[in-house]
Amino acid sequence: MPQTEHTKAAEHHENAAKSHRAAASSHEKKDDAGAKEHSTKARGHSDEAHKASTAAHGKTNNTAKK
Repeated sequence: MPQTEHTKAAEHHENAAKSHRAAASSHEKKDDAGAKEHSTKARGHSDEAHKASTAAHGKTNNTAKK
């Protein structure tokens, strides 16, 4: 069965959370290079989750107040 955009978004959100936890763990161990690497991966997953979510809803969701 093909993945829906909602499923893709959920998987990217889960991967982002895992990367954030790994970054936090590295940071606690004073491993700055590891923390930065995991943070970069988390950002990538978050960006992909946003793209998939936007595709699922067929529009952008710019509700943040400036």
